[in-house]
This record gives sequence, C-alpha cells and structure tokens, in this order.
Amino acid sequence: MIAIVLGTRPEIIKMAPVIRECVKRGVDHFVLHTGQHYDYEMDKVFFNELELEPESVNLDVGSGSHGEVTGKMLIGIEKVLMERNPDTILVQGDTNTVVAGALAAVKLHKSVGHIEAGLRSYNKEQPEEHNRIIADHISTLLFAPTEKAEQTLLHEGLPRESIFLTGNTIVDAVQQNLEIAKKRSDVLERFNISKDSYFLVTAHREENVDHLDRLTSMLDGLHSVAERYSLPMVFPMHPRTRKRIRDFGLQGRLDAIAGLKVTQPLGFFDFLSLEANAKLILTDSGGVVEEACILKVPCVSMRDKSDRQESVDAGASMLSGTDAAAIAKLAAEMLNRKRSWKSPFGDGRAAERIISLSTGAT
Repeated sequence: MIAIVLGTRPEIIKMAPVIRECVKRGVDHFVLHTGQHYDYEMDKVFFNELELEPESVNLDVGSGSHGEVTGKMLIGIEKVLMERNPDTILVQGDTNTVVAGALAAVKLHKSVGHIEAGLRSYNKEQPEEHNRIIADHISTLLFAPTEKAEQTLLHEGLPRESIFLTGNTIVDAVQQNLEIAKKRSDVLERFNISKDSYFLVTAHREENVDHLDRLTSMLDGLHSVAERYSLPMVFPMHPRTRKRIRDFGLQGRLDAIAGLKVTQPLGFFDFLSLEANAKLILTDSGGVVEEACILKVPCVSMRDKSDRQESVDAGASMLSGTDAAAIAKLAAEMLNRKRSWKSPFGDGRAAERIISLSTGAT
C-alpha cells in the first residue's frame, strides 16, 4: 500500500498524476491531507477540478508557527501510518508537510519516496531549504526531477542506488490538463484579456512578502513594468500576501499600479490558462517558474537565488530579486527573448516511473 501525503496547492497539482497512475494500475493507496492549505481556493477546488478522489484523511492542522504546525502534522501523520500500515510513503517538494511526512514515516521504519528530490536554492533563510534537505537525507527513494538535481544528491553523498531520474510530475500535469483548460476555462473572457496582451503575477514567499522593504520594492517593480508597457496585469493574490499588504499599509501602492487586476486565488484550469497565454510572468514561485518554462512563456523570478536554476540555464527565466529597478530591467530583457528554449523538466512520464519504482514493478 502507498500513502500519498500532501497538504498544499502545489502538492495537489504535482501529486495528481501520481494519484491517477495509482488508480490506473489498481495500486492500493490512500491520500493523507495535512490541511496545511485550508482555504477552498487553495485546496478543495483542485481535488474537484482535477477529478481526484477525495482525500482519505484530512488532519486539518490549519495555521500557526512553523514548529506548531509541523508538530501537529508529525503527530497526526504518525497516528494514521500506524493505523493503516502502508509500505511506502510518498511526499513531494519542500513544505512543512513534506518534512513531517518523511520524519513520521522514517521513525516507523517505512520506505519514504521524496518526489522532486535534489532541489537547492542554497539560501538557508528559506524554511523550504531546510525541509527539502532533511527530506532528501532521510528518504529511501529519491526521485530527482532533473539531471542537475540528480547530481546535487550525488554530491551530497547520498547513495547512487537510492537516486532515480524521473522527470518532474508538473510536466505530466501540464500535458494532461492543458487541452482541458482550453475547453473549460473562460478566464480570458472574464478578465477581458487575450493571448500575449497581459502580464501574470504571483507572490507568496515568506522571505519576500513578510518583509516590508522587499514587498514594497516588489510592488514598485510591478508599477514600473505596468507603467512602461501599459498592459493589464493579473494578480491572483495568495492569502498571505493579501494580509501582509494590509498589515504593512501598502494598499495605496498596490492601487497605484495601472491596469492591475487583483483576484482571489484561481482554480487550476483558470490559472493554467492564464499562464499559457501570458506575455510575461513575474513570480516568486518555483512551481510557476517550471510551468512557465514548460509552456514557453518568459518569466522573471523575483528571488535572489533559485531552486529551479535549470530554468535560468535554459534561458526561460531570469532572477531579479525584489529590487524594483532589476524587476523592470529583466522584464524588458525577457520580453525580447525568443521562446526557443528546451524544457529540462522531463517528458511527461514521471508518475509512471515513480509508481513503478515505489511498487517494485519493472
């Protein structure tokens, strides 16, 4: 039996092909949701849209400090694993859910498969960096999404026999759902925009939005881009970012960005459609950087260091940090770049490989 442990919007999206592959093969499995993301817009909507079976267990941990939330998850996951006794636990990415799931499993001497192993930003100020390093070093199956990630794991001394180059399940997810998104989503009509006539923005990372100076500079950078190009800018706003803008008194700066369309978080098909048709994406999300690369949409990554360096190396994105002038400068550079790069993230068969390796199939 396989336990699929997830807790956030990106995990649901990237685990969806893995869940589908289990269903397709008749593999005994269950989905354990920690409740790290608990808003409908950040969570349930994705199960519904992707037509996934409802999670078997939801811990509903909700919000709190990193230690409090991770501790609740660890206790809850351990209890479920002891009751259901799966053979293998799969976790994905770099969230608190991942480190709690991996720790609970390894303490019970279970096999742990870490999907998206080997990513590094080399920025220890990011809680995600701690999580991914811990998960990699206690997992028994390391599913590397790229050759660079594979080499990182080898350089850190992890055993060759535990490392498998699978590709990234986000390629599976995009390929499986892009045509469906074109048919189901009317998001362009709702926002009165058309292909290559708008910019897409996301921002949510703690190291950015929790700091007044960095968040202010990001907003100023978006203001400069909007002013220069006079194109609409769609910003599906994460609850964390919305709260920080309110707490820091930055609503006036946000309102000053010409043509800005701020929305609630969107469903997967709407967001995928917005990504695929954008002229440029500006984001601090690693997952969105991957998706932009796959979809051949130029991207400015508003981070100092990237855990998706492959996208930068391929020419699909550039790192601006949160400096306003750098954001504006690199937006201009990316807009002039030809969309001729090759995606380094795989062939869309990552889930097949992961389930074969997790079940011992050949």
